[in-house]
Parts: sequence; structure tokens; C-alpha cells
Amino acid sequence: MDKFFKLKESGTNVRTELVAGITTFFTMVYIIFVNPNILSATGMSWYGVFVATIIATVIGTLIMALVAKVPYAVAPGMGLNAFFTYTVCFSLGFVWQEALAMVFLCGIINILITVTKIRKQIIKSIPLSLQNAIGGAIGVFIAYIGVMNAGWLNFLGTSEGFSPGANVVPELATFNDIGAIVALIGLIVIVVLMVLKVKAAMLIGIVVATVVALVSGFVSLPDNIFQWHFGEVNEVAFAFFGNPGLGSMFSDPTKIIPALLVIFAFSLTDTFDTVGTFIGTGRKTGIFDEEDMKALDGSSGFKSKMDKALFADATATSIGALVGTSNATTYIESAAGINVGGKTGLASVFTALLFLLCLPFMALFGIVPAEATAPALIVVGVLMAESFSGIKWTDFEDALPAFLTVIVMAFSYNISYGIAAGFLFYIIAKIMRGKAKEVHPIIYVATSLFIINFVVLAIGVI
Repeated sequence: MDKFFKLKESGTNVRTELVAGITTFFTMVYIIFVNPNILSATGMSWYGVFVATIIATVIGTLIMALVAKVPYAVAPGMGLNAFFTYTVCFSLGFVWQEALAMVFLCGIINILITVTKIRKQIIKSIPLSLQNAIGGAIGVFIAYIGVMNAGWLNFLGTSEGFSPGANVVPELATFNDIGAIVALIGLIVIVVLMVLKVKAAMLIGIVVATVVALVSGFVSLPDNIFQWHFGEVNEVAFAFFGNPGLGSMFSDPTKIIPALLVIFAFSLTDTFDTVGTFIGTGRKTGIFDEEDMKALDGSSGFKSKMDKALFADATATSIGALVGTSNATTYIESAAGINVGGKTGLASVFTALLFLLCLPFMALFGIVPAEATAPALIVVGVLMAESFSGIKWTDFEDALPAFLTVIVMAFSYNISYGIAAGFLFYIIAKIMRGKAKEVHPIIYVATSLFIINFVVLAIGVI
């Protein structure tokens, strides 16, 4: 074990890696509640997604541990699961099998571009201000979903729909509903524990909110907490092979461009999530040394831990789609384990094993209501908003596309539309300032695809 993970060389030991693995597990285990609650809204089996979430997490984290040998955990990504449900399925009208097919193709594409310099060119093509805007905007998007799941908003005039001119105005709920109160208690608990720097704050908050829901009668315990629902994974695993799925995704000509844009948006978001996590945590701790940082720009293939870690992350996305969940990505919560001394893949092995131990208790986890997990979404949004600090708000040339990325993403309830708005007005700002050559060709191509998509949608409406 010491030889495989190079524990002594890395300045760590089995005990330290165990503590790191446990710490990472408790900071991110909330995903096994939240992911099924989000994806099941599309019609997917809750228990099927629950099992798929754990399987994808275990396999993805073990690949990260054994291939890259770094202390990062992989699981279905927050933001990406919301994009899957609320944009791809609800807004664009794809069924969940087709959405899974897009996730699978995204993973395949990410694997291919990981072993070439294409991935690095994509990363370099998007200016830092827009990268920060996209990350922060997704945080706002997630928090908004959390507020709605909590039952804290009422919408006036919804009978008129959400068409232009409709009187649809959100107002704060009166909190006379037990679900809204459950969510409020959960948020207060999480916030207090986060301020006190308790590692398992989100998990504890979800548990407390669920207990309140049980005591109040909002939810009830199953007759047998050890009910085995493992077979329900068959309802979502490999479900995208056929029709609906890969067989239907490109059969409608009007859906081809939206499907390609979704795959692009999935890949873009996944890439920046992962690279941001690696650079933000690995550089400070020395997990990725200067050579690894340089490899991001100047190497191809698997010549460094960074390349291997990116490969592991990309592979996990396709595996997640195969078993029945949205994009898997490297979790920023891994920083909690790294902060207590985790330096090698052994920490990730322990994290994966702990997730595996959750499987027998799926019936118990199934009682957790959306109102109990909603506060976790809100807090995740707060954490993601940190990237706004990297935007030059005093420079209108940077502020305009960044602001529109955030506003359009939140108001249109669509992540890809927010990215499109940011790209389009970034180009306009640069052209007007005589800096058209500063815009990378990839941005021009991507923006052209977005415009074509909007034209197709307009023609369809007409």
C-alpha cells in the first residue's frame, strides 16, 4: 500500500489518509439525498437514481484514487444535475433517457479531448472573467432551485403561464406550511454549523430537517428501513440505449442543434468545475506541483497527475450515465479531506468504501423530503458565488457579459442560455472596442451555434 500510493514520499500515513477520507465523505454525502430528489423530477426512479448516484460515486472515486492517485472524490455534480432536469428536460423538452445519452456523449468527448490539447485550448479560449461568471451564475441558479424546493416562493398570475406579458411575480411565502418551516430550520442549522466550521454541516442540517419533518408528520418512516431497492437501478441503468434515448435524440431535425449545444454546455461546465477544483486546492497543498500546473498548457496524453486526474473525471461522467445519473465531476468538498492531511489516492479509497456502505439503507434515505435538502442547495450556491470576486466589476467590458451571464441564466432558468448571453456580449464588447482579434475562434464558433439555435427556436414558434 505504501509503495503503491507512495505514502512516505508524500509525507502521510494510513491513519491520516483514513481521517481525510472520512472527512471528505461527511462533507459530500448530502449528494445521495439531493441528486435523487432533483433527477426524479424528470420521471426517473428515485431509488434507481439513489443507487446510480452511489455506484457512480464509488467507481469514479476509485478511478481517481487508483489511476491518478490523488485525494479527490467524484460524484454527480451540483449544477450539472440541475441543468439536466430544469434545462434539458423541462425547458428544452428532452426526455430523461435522451438527457442521459447527452451526458454519456459528453463523457466520451471529454475523454477524447483529455488526451489531446483540445481541452486545454477550450479552457484557454474563455476569458477568466467569463469563467468566474459562469461558475457564480450556476451557484445562483442552484440557490434559486433550493428556494423554490423549500416552498418559500409563491408565483402570482401563473395561470397565464410564463409567456411575455404574463403577470408572473414571485412573492415570499407566508411560512404557514410545514414544508417551508422544515427547510428554514434546516438552513439555520447548516448556516450555524458552517460558521462554526463543522465539516459535516450540510449532512447534519439535512438530518435535523428530516427529523423535524418526521416529528411533525410531514413524512413517515418506512415499515422496514432495510428494504432492498437495488433492483430499481435497472430502470435507469443503460436506459438511453434505444428509443427514447440515443435512437431518438437526433431523429427530430429541430432538436439536433439544441442537443449539440447541451453536450457542449455539459462539457464546458464539467471541465471548469474540475479544473477549478484541482487548481484551487492542489496548488496550495502541493498535490499538483509546478510541473503539473505547466502540463495543463503544454502537454498531451497522461504525462502528469493532472492529466490522469482529468481523465478519471471524464471517465466517471460516462460511467455515471451508464448506471443512470447526470454528469459526475470532481467535488470541491474534497478540500475538506485535503485540509486535514489527505495527500494520496488512499484517502479517496476510504471515501468510496463509505459511500458503498450507504446502499443497504436506501429505504431510510428515501424519506428525506426535498424541503430537507433544499437548504443544501442554497448553501452550495453561496459557496459557488465566491467566483464573482474574480470579475472586474469596475471594467464595463468585463462586467457586461458577466452580469448578463448571471441574469439570463437565472431568469431564463437555463444554464446554456446564460453562457450564450455571456459569449455574445463578450464578442460585442470586444468588437466595439476594436479588440475582435482577442476573441478566440472557439468563442466565435460556439456563439454562432447558440445564435443558430435561437433562430431555429424562433422559426419553430412562428
